[in-house]
Amino acid sequence: MNYYITTPSPLGELIITSNGNEITGLYTPGNSHYEAAQNGIEDETPFEEAIRQLDEYFAGQRQEFDLPLAIEGTEFQKNVWKTLQSIPHGKTRSYVELAAAIGDTNASRAVGTANGRNPISIIIPCHRVINASGELGGYNGGLDKKKWLLDHEAKKAG
Repeated sequence: MNYYITTPSPLGELIITSNGNEITGLYTPGNSHYEAAQNGIEDETPFEEAIRQLDEYFAGQRQEFDLPLAIEGTEFQKNVWKTLQSIPHGKTRSYVELAAAIGDTNASRAVGTANGRNPISIIIPCHRVINASGELGGYNGGLDKKKWLLDHEAKKAG
């Protein structure tokens, strides 16, 4: 069974999806999957802890998430998404650095593609990946949201 909920945030209404036990998606307005994520049963029950942790994050009281996640993708994508979770709050890594972290310095384009397909944004911090030049690069929810998240984390990093 698929569940979803919308919840307010400084980025606009977020849509969170779940299989009933684990978070399967988190989408910001502007994300290409935003509308499709509203497929299933609208029910707050599977999301109480996720909403609490997101509220703490946006209030600057949380730097890491501790939620059960169900991540669907290729093994390569899952490896990239797991590596994203090791980027410290308030820090960034380039696509090249991320490729090196997964053991393939020639895979920066593939890493960028996997990063862009991350279904659980914010919780799996794909916004922390930037171009080697220091420019923001792409973000499925829009560069304004990526910039906001990076600025928010830079203010609260400690």
